Amino acid sequence: MKLGVCYYPEQWPQSVWRDDARRMAAMGIRVVRIAEFAWSRMEPRPGEYDWAWLDEAIAVLSEAGLQVVLGTPTAAPPRWLLDRHPDIVALDAHGHPKGFGSRRHYCFSSPAFFEASRSIVTAMAARYGQHPAVIAWQTDNEYGCHDTVLSYSAAAVERFRGWLAARYGSIAALNEAWGNVFWSMEYASFEQINAPVGLPTFANPIHALDYRRFASDEVKRYNRMQVEILRTHAPGRDVLHNFMGFFGEFDHHELAQDLDVASWDNYPLGFTDTVRFLSDDERLRWMRSGHPDISAFNHDLYRGLCKGRWWVMEQQAGPVNWANANPAPLPGMVRTWTWEAFAHGAELVSYFRWRQVPYAQEQMHSGLHTPDGRIDVGGTEATQVARELARLQPGPARQARVALVFDYAAKWMHDIQPHGTDIDYYGEVFAWYSALRRLGLDIDIVPASRESFSGYALIAVPALTVIDEALVGRLRASGAQLVFGPRCGAKTADFAIPEGLPPGALRALLPMRVNRVETLRDGVSIAVQAAGQELGVAGRWRDFVEPLAQTEVQARFADGQPAILRHGRTRYFAGCFSPALLLDQLEASARDAGIGVQRVDDGLRLRRRGKLQFAINHGPHSARVPAPPDTQFVLGSEVLPPASVAAWEVAAPDDAA
Repeated sequence: MKLGVCYYPEQWPQSVWRDDARRMAAMGIRVVRIAEFAWSRMEPRPGEYDWAWLDEAIAVLSEAGLQVVLGTPTAAPPRWLLDRHPDIVALDAHGHPKGFGSRRHYCFSSPAFFEASRSIVTAMAARYGQHPAVIAWQTDNEYGCHDTVLSYSAAAVERFRGWLAARYGSIAALNEAWGNVFWSMEYASFEQINAPVGLPTFANPIHALDYRRFASDEVKRYNRMQVEILRTHAPGRDVLHNFMGFFGEFDHHELAQDLDVASWDNYPLGFTDTVRFLSDDERLRWMRSGHPDISAFNHDLYRGLCKGRWWVMEQQAGPVNWANANPAPLPGMVRTWTWEAFAHGAELVSYFRWRQVPYAQEQMHSGLHTPDGRIDVGGTEATQVARELARLQPGPARQARVALVFDYAAKWMHDIQPHGTDIDYYGEVFAWYSALRRLGLDIDIVPASRESFSGYALIAVPALTVIDEALVGRLRASGAQLVFGPRCGAKTADFAIPEGLPPGALRALLPMRVNRVETLRDGVSIAVQAAGQELGVAGRWRDFVEPLAQTEVQARFADGQPAILRHGRTRYFAGCFSPALLLDQLEASARDAGIGVQRVDDGLRLRRRGKLQFAINHGPHSARVPAPPDTQFVLGSEVLPPASVAAWEVAAPDDAA
């Protein structure tokens, strides 16, 4: 476990570099990321490279004993490239170009940008690929940030047509798969197909979905080009990308197949303020600590991308500048967020940034130091973590006993056809994740494409729109207790209602049929009852289910419709349950799976890593951790104040970490 920091030597006088490096090392920083936005300094004019400043920056950091992660600079193309090739920019859905003057002003499908990227990455990798101080490479920066995955440029549309031809083989096959007989949408050739924008009303949902799939493949193709160059010129170095939180516009699981390490950028307060699925009360309550499951959800998601190897590349160190409100963290939260990441298995936590910059777009975004170089609260807390790390190495995290299935294509299908304004895929998955965490459980977030679910005792599957026979077979082979939520199996891969009605192939595990669905306005709920008692309520979405064969109805809605169904080891929730009801029902599933549960206080969360059990208190009040009597704590104590962490050794086998 190491600490790192993001540093921008090109933004500061060279006279301060050496002192900065010395102070980094003294603070306990071991890894420094640089250069991911410095294309204009590396290549100030086409084909003319200036490496002197970067040579010196790497040398200064290396002499201080620091290791370097180099970022390829392609997220910020220089002005001269746009002047030469105006068509490198992405176009939005209205045909407006994403212009120069900030960053990410490029289209993944632009041939000119693809080749310019290949040139700068090759030149950079050839120079520094085997430098002893450079231990890893980051491709680009936050692919798709600022809504830049979907581009509707001429180049993108042309490549989309080729993508469709490769996928369907013939225009007749596409017309059949898309159902283009509806509204006379049939095409005579692939050349007639445009992007699914600028239409009088809704696009054909499969047209929109295929454009999302295509755009995701374009990001993967672009990243793979960079990775292949780095593999050639920087053998033995880790290659990674820094993903974002709650961003699903391309398939991270597929892209990560080309990486060694998954990293992500963790801004808990910014996410708490901006994700659409939290209530105003929740935003207010967790304003200074971040929602207790915001960071953890993404930690567990990204831990599943590269066989357990993952980093936090940017860790919030103070107020950010991009949310609707940007409060300062509670004292102690930067330290607590850092330990939370390590508890979930992180190899590295890297803070953003070394020093707050006093100019340009991010001048209000804090760092470990203020613009005048004085250490800030985050820097003091990072120094404390470094001291603690010197005596704590708990070992690697292992497979949890609970898996939660997450699928990017399901997210796209929810976006394209939500069927209600309050329907949000991330919100549904997060609700299940949060409930499982309230039960004191460790969770692996896994893709539906996972080859094997062996070793899991409980598999939770919320809102998985497409379920095929192969997935059903893998889930059955796991031997786990299975829990599905509404909308599971609702569509085919061609975005159509499955033959025989939903849940399609899932019927082999749970004989039932969804005859119709409804969405409910905000504030409308329906009681869920069993044995004459009200168990809780459901809202937003409801399936009208007909049980078949030996499927048992365990609870019903107030109007008599089935609400909870069970067949063998498989359960189905036919509505979006309230947090309390969801918590109760997932607890029952966990107990049936033989998993011990321990409900924790609202702001307290648990996570096991190796020989250590961690407890993290996000709450505004002190919390008592569920440690055995006479426990010897290696961090904290039995009573945790707000914004703090505790850890203690456990003697039991590590079967829940």
